[in-house]
Amino acid sequence: MRAWLSLASFIGGVLLLTAACATSEQWGEWRNHTTHFASGTHGMFSMRNNMQGSNPRVSRLDVDSARQENWWGKAITVSPEQIFQN
Repeated sequence: MRAWLSLASFIGGVLLLTAACATSEQWGEWRNHTTHFASGTHGMFSMRNNMQGSNPRVSRLDVDSARQENWWGKAITVSPEQIFQN
């Protein structure tokens, strides 16, 4: 009995901590998609660029991939001069 109570408390704590890591806007975005990223390219782009979008690194290939794969999430906007060639 004590083991089950400990396990239930542990799982409840993990769920609480996990749920507390995303905003309601992020949860809504995640509910609209079956995966976290549209593709591996999308995932690598997101890991290369932070959430705040400061100091973005965007290539012409990233722009083309985002259009073709219909990426979602917070958009990173850059001026055409900041986009580097592959």
